[in-house]
Amino acid sequence: MSELQETFISHLVELRDRLLRAMVAVIVVFVCLMPWAGEIYDLLARPMMNTLPEGTHMIATGVVTPFFVPVKVTMMVSFVLALPFVLYQAWAFIAPGLYAHERRLGLPLVLGSTLLFLLGMAFCYFFVFGTVFKFIAEFAPKSIVPAPDIERYLSFVMTLFIAFGLTFEVPVAVILLVKAGVVSIAKLREVRPYVIVGAFVIAAIITPPDVVSQFMLAVPMCLLYEVGILLAKFVGKRDAETGEPERVEPGLDRLEAPEPDGK
Repeated sequence: MSELQETFISHLVELRDRLLRAMVAVIVVFVCLMPWAGEIYDLLARPMMNTLPEGTHMIATGVVTPFFVPVKVTMMVSFVLALPFVLYQAWAFIAPGLYAHERRLGLPLVLGSTLLFLLGMAFCYFFVFGTVFKFIAEFAPKSIVPAPDIERYLSFVMTLFIAFGLTFEVPVAVILLVKAGVVSIAKLREVRPYVIVGAFVIAAIITPPDVVSQFMLAVPMCLLYEVGILLAKFVGKRDAETGEPERVEPGLDRLEAPEPDGK
């Protein structure tokens, strides 16, 4: 019992150390970027500013909002830049407890999910924001001069960043579901019509009330669902060729089978 407690405590200590390292990495990047917090927010606001009438600016209704909003944006950018190191700490903690074939699959999934999330954010920033803001500006009455509040703008773009980042994780989710045996590839193809309807429903709930942003979220979600099916099929074929063993409880693979009676 004491040996088990010592092992548990050592795991907690290692988890604490790795969390501290990840936090320190984010804080170091944040401190380095703070002198350019204003420029970082201007970069985030550029898609909106490009659609506003000439001479129009965003507004800040709070007293400390002009300070805290750029700080929040800088913290978000710091976390994104430090994300590879943060994920490395998480991987270094869980990897020793995985089988060899799980480590072979786990590392590509971690790296792939990170890259897909960042691609989703990039797609949102470079394509979605400009299209949505231009559509809203053209639809607005000519008697209105838009002056968005910077705090609400940050909340809006953060919502879309998370929505598109998670949308681009669909292939990873499909692969994990197939790999865990929760659903088969044939079943995924069978429920394709329901997935398409669900994608448009989710897009209608998350995105602003316009058809453009709804299509720009739902269509990639459907396409990435198909990509996930293809990748899951490829992973299944590779596992069959390599003869990957099924997962068993730790220690059970070392138990000897009982011998027949009389021997």
